[in-house]
Amino acid sequence: MPRPPHSPLRPSWRCRVCGIRWPCSAAKLRLLGEYREDRPGLLAHLAALQQTAAADLTTLNPGGTSPDLTPRFVGWAEAR
Repeated sequence: MPRPPHSPLRPSWRCRVCGIRWPCSAAKLRLLGEYREDRPGLLAHLAALQQTAAADLTTLNPGGTSPDLTPRFVGWAEAR
């Protein structure tokens, strides 16, 4: 039986498997493998997910301050 993917549970953007903030470590490893030869594509994909997450999280907490999601979604994947 295959393991379930470490994918985001919307609108909370927590991992469906481990429950921590997505992308969790397992999701990051999977994404790095999928985009091994396409770092710009990975960054574009993560930036799009960040925008979606920002909208979802704002809906969950209307009127609250929006955290900077860049380190969480894109910062970890930038070239070192």
